[in-house]
Amino acid sequence: MPQFRTLDDLQLSAKRVLVRCDLNVPMKDGKVTDATRIERSAATLKEIAAKGGRVIILSHFGRPKGKRAAEFSLQPLVEPLAKALGKSVAFAEDCIGKPAEDVVATLKDGEVTLLENLRFHDAEEANDKAFAAALAKLGDIYVNDAFSCAHRAHASTEGLAHLLPAAAGRLMQEELDHLGAALEKPQRPVTALVGGAKVSTKLDLLGNLVTKVDRLVIGGGMANTFLFAQGIEVGKSLAERDLADTAREILAKAKAANCTIVLPVDAVVAGEFKAGAANKVVDVKAVPADQMILDVGPKSIAAINKHLDESKTLVWNGPLGAFETAPFDQGTVAVAKHAAALSKAKKLLSVAGGGDTVAALAHAGAEDDFSYISTAGGAFLEWLEGKELPGVTALKS
Repeated sequence: MPQFRTLDDLQLSAKRVLVRCDLNVPMKDGKVTDATRIERSAATLKEIAAKGGRVIILSHFGRPKGKRAAEFSLQPLVEPLAKALGKSVAFAEDCIGKPAEDVVATLKDGEVTLLENLRFHDAEEANDKAFAAALAKLGDIYVNDAFSCAHRAHASTEGLAHLLPAAAGRLMQEELDHLGAALEKPQRPVTALVGGAKVSTKLDLLGNLVTKVDRLVIGGGMANTFLFAQGIEVGKSLAERDLADTAREILAKAKAANCTIVLPVDAVVAGEFKAGAANKVVDVKAVPADQMILDVGPKSIAAINKHLDESKTLVWNGPLGAFETAPFDQGTVAVAKHAAALSKAKKLLSVAGGGDTVAALAHAGAEDDFSYISTAGGAFLEWLEGKELPGVTALKS
């Protein structure tokens, strides 16, 4: 992870500060239904305003594909932003040109404005230099607080950082600090828990992790593919049988890297996938031909928890079973609660994120006690895969 500048390195008073946030929040009928991203951005915005900076918020919303459309306007975010910040928020009907320039020109120290959706311009996603320059014209300083967008080289996430003095906001800083502690310079042993349906979507992830961690727990439908690759019949279970050779290559790479692969030893099986379906626990080597694996069994849970007891760091991505449907959520819930308890007791640094992970940990009631939960999705996964994130690299000091 590159070294990066933070708000501590900037003189903010009386400066026009362009802040890239991710305010791509869920909305229904023009109302925000989940303000989490707004609330998580508030710390950076409040701090800049408190230090006398003139806050100019940049964000995208949805996929308008370069066309102006009312349903993709950021105007409905003005009120929830004002509530989160405890102060009024002005709004500019465009993110560049005269509408933006006029609003920014009226800003006084400590005041805040939100600019209209960046993606009303095709040039944003194209990382167009002229568009980036038009944005840069509005500010004196650039702050990126949108780690969730850092895997995209867009004008507002990468281009701007080369045109103005640039730094990470507090949310970006927190994310990078925790991710660095989890894999860059971790306390060992390090365990990674990777679940989910398909190996094919996480090949780069698995390939990178086996070279970075001491133990790799594989769960969900992915585990079935690995079991099948070892000659174990998995009945009607979801499995990518055509990826057996790939699974064996990952196992071989892990062995060469001295990384222990942890697979289920028992499983909860059922004849159909539905809530409350008749089910039973079997050894993974005894899955009936007409049954499917839908969760890990109690012996597997105990084994995973023992690995966590022996670890100092945990990176979690993906559920262990079909957690959305009871009773096939028990494995994910039990392990999440155990990891949360270890984290709360300061025995484990736990970092989780990506896709269903946040929902799974919330379902388990474990999210508050994890050391850090990333809501970044794609950027979190690409970081786990060892890929360079353009929006982070551009902040390198």
